[in-house]
Amino acid sequence: MASEVQYRGTGRRKTSTARVRLLPGDGNFLVNDVEIEDYFNRKSLIKDIMSPLDLTKTANTFDIYVNVNGGGLSGQAGAVRHGIARALLEVDQDYRTPLKKAGYLTRDSRMVERKKYGRKKARKKPQFSKR
Repeated sequence: MASEVQYRGTGRRKTSTARVRLLPGDGNFLVNDVEIEDYFNRKSLIKDIMSPLDLTKTANTFDIYVNVNGGGLSGQAGAVRHGIARALLEVDQDYRTPLKKAGYLTRDSRMVERKKYGRKKARKKPQFSKR
């Protein structure tokens, strides 16, 4: 396996980080040593993750192995999609234009706003009492 060509990409979203490896193969997809359908149990998340592969028409040409940690399922799915898009750039630089146009190469920088003192959450105030 060490002699095979590997393409790597790191993806991030919210507090999630995904390390993606693409190996020439027939479309196996493992996330943290579990099948993708079992790990991400929502079809919308799986469709979102597979979108860079569908765009470049490389869906069944690679075995994909992903280690992802941090955050929730939605953030992890975004991180995996970002990592796959970055790994596809190593496969072929011609994929850059369609991937960039679709927005898959841009890291979504939105994070949860921190909680402020005197507030219940970042912006929610305690109930006001006039008397």
